Amino acid sequence: MSLNGNSQSIEGVWQTYDDETGELKSDVKIYKKDGKLYGKVVQLHVVDDLEVEATCRYCTDYRKDKPILGMLVMTALVKDGKEWEGDGTLLDPENGKTYDGEVWLVDDNKLAVRGYIGWFFRTQYWIRK
Repeated sequence: MSLNGNSQSIEGVWQTYDDETGELKSDVKIYKKDGKLYGKVVQLHVVDDLEVEATCRYCTDYRKDKPILGMLVMTALVKDGKEWEGDGTLLDPENGKTYDGEVWLVDDNKLAVRGYIGWFFRTQYWIRK
């Protein structure tokens, strides 16, 4: 009997949840490319404003007004011990802000995603799909 399965693999599809309501928001596929970690939105579960068809209307970079579905929200994190981290690597498409960040596995099915602005941070927990 094998207990390893997805053991300690950060790659895969993760479900994101609203911090305030706990409502399922999206699925993000996390993958490695050239030794760095990326995450893109592969499914949206909640679309509050159908008039903008789920675009990143507050983004200020190349993602401005682009569809959130298929968008990179985690870009080029590098491994540092058990964590992956980077400067300006996490995007919140709801407010268009990018954050310094780090991600790590809490356990095989729970991922911590922490974004920083200076000394202030917010941590979300994503669940493996």
